[in-house]
Amino acid sequence: MLDRRRFLAAASAAAIAMPHVARSAEPLVLWGPPASPSLLLVRAAKDEMLKTLPVPVEVRIWRTPDEMRAGISSGSMKAVVVPSYVAANLYNRGLGIRLANILTQGLLYVVAPEGSVATLADLKGKRVAVPFKNDMPDFVFRRLLASEGIAPADLTIDYSGTPPEAIQLLLGDRADAALLSEPAAAGSILLSSLRGKPLKRAIDTRKAWTAATGSKTLPQAGLAITDALTVQIGAEGIALLQRSLETALPAVLADPSTTASEAAGLFQLPGPVLARAIPFSNLAAQSASAARADIQALFEALAKEDPRIIGGKLPGDAFYAL
Repeated sequence: MLDRRRFLAAASAAAIAMPHVARSAEPLVLWGPPASPSLLLVRAAKDEMLKTLPVPVEVRIWRTPDEMRAGISSGSMKAVVVPSYVAANLYNRGLGIRLANILTQGLLYVVAPEGSVATLADLKGKRVAVPFKNDMPDFVFRRLLASEGIAPADLTIDYSGTPPEAIQLLLGDRADAALLSEPAAAGSILLSSLRGKPLKRAIDTRKAWTAATGSKTLPQAGLAITDALTVQIGAEGIALLQRSLETALPAVLADPSTTASEAAGLFQLPGPVLARAIPFSNLAAQSASAARADIQALFEALAKEDPRIIGGKLPGDAFYAL
């Protein structure tokens, strides 16, 4: 009888524990765009440091801003690289998301044929391909044009659904320039050289932004984390994730080719293109609290055009997760 009682007690305990085990086995998925900051995720996911977490770590790519927002809203994306203003917008809307860090200080360029564009003023009368209307590239570009006194009617902005579509417009001579992030900029330049129509990074929007706004930098994107992630891995797990990204940064910068090769399949881009993009990506792994002054300066500049971009107000202290 005693053995039977012990067996039943053990079985009951196991049954109670099983749902917890199932939850613990759910992987920690680090989501990022097909852009250079996600290379840091790829490198960090291989770090021995993260193997101390009670869950396996994976990296996946979101392809469009709509996919990213839907994933956050549904709860299927808990750790996501997003444009920094998106994190503020969703936080102010009560979606239970905060910003952990900044992973790039600006990776957006106006790409144009060599000798055709040197300044924003040179874009007057030209057709510019811009991906993702009413998203970070568009907001930054329009803010820069306004700072130079350039009206929308002074040029033609041809909005495209994705960076590859913008590249095709430029390479097909249906646009005079394109606003591209890395590695799309690197890819377009490589393709143009193969076709005998060389393109170049004509305008560095990070430099243009600091000149126009007086800001020190352009904290364009970072890792946002949801309350559900905190439940899954705890505050210590989130701090560990940040340390792994800080460790990944110098490794990626020192050896771009290795990480680029490892990420090529995930990005669906050639490794050499990813490697060429890294020096122009201004990668970072700065905690959100440490970058707060620069982040708020960006939010204030964007909100001047429309406060709804950041959700109506500057986010409070709790927004800065680390």
